[in-house]
Amino acid sequence: MTNKIKLKRRFFRFWKLLGPGLVTGASDDDPSGIATYSQAGAAYGLSTLWTGIIAFPLMAVIQQMCARIGLVTSHGLTGTLKKNYPKPILYLVLLFSFPAIVMNIGADIAGMGAVGNLLFPSIEATYFSVLFTTILLGLMIYLPYHKIAAILKYLCIVLLVYLIVPFLSKQDWWQILKSAVIPTIKFDKDFIGILVGILGTTISPYLFFGKLQWKWRKWNTRKNT
Repeated sequence: MTNKIKLKRRFFRFWKLLGPGLVTGASDDDPSGIATYSQAGAAYGLSTLWTGIIAFPLMAVIQQMCARIGLVTSHGLTGTLKKNYPKPILYLVLLFSFPAIVMNIGADIAGMGAVGNLLFPSIEATYFSVLFTTILLGLMIYLPYHKIAAILKYLCIVLLVYLIVPFLSKQDWWQILKSAVIPTIKFDKDFIGILVGILGTTISPYLFFGKLQWKWRKWNTRKNT
C-alpha cells in the first residue's frame, strides 16, 4: 500500500469521524453571539476588541476541561456529576444551567428570525422564528444527531468568511492592534452590560454539556474502529 493511499484513507477516516465535536464547537458562534458582537461594535467600535484576548483562553480552557472529563469518565457532564457527586450538586447545576440554556436558545431563535426579517422585510421576524423552530424540532426528532452533524459540518466552512471580511475594506491596523491589547473600560451601565453579554455569549452554558458528551463519543468511535 503506497503512502498516497494510506494518507487518503486517513483523511477520509478523519473526515468521517469529524462532525459532532466540530459542530458543537462551532455552535458557540451562535446567532445570539453574533448579535451581541454586532451591537458591541456598532455602539463602541473597537473599544471592546480586547475582550477577545480574555474570552478566548477562558472558552478554550473550559471546552478542553469538558473534553478531558468526557475522555476519562466516558460520561457527559450530568452523568459524571450523578455518578461522583451528591445529588443536590447535580440538581443545583441543572437548576442554574437550564434557564440559561433555554434563554440562550430563545435568543438564538430570535436572532435567526431577525436575520430572516432583514432579508425579507415584508415578513415579520416572529414568523421566521416559528419556522426555524419547527424545522429544528423536526430534524432533532426524526434524524439522529450524527446525521445532522454530518450535514452541519459542511456549513462550518462558512466560518472561514471571518478570515476574509477584514481584508475587504480599508482598516486602521495599528488602531486595531492597540484596541486589542490595551483594555478600554467605561464605568457606565450600557458598557458593563455589553461586557457581560460578550463573556456570557462566548462561554455559553450548553457547551459544558455538548462539548463533553460528543468529544467522548468521537474518541470512543475512533478507539473501537
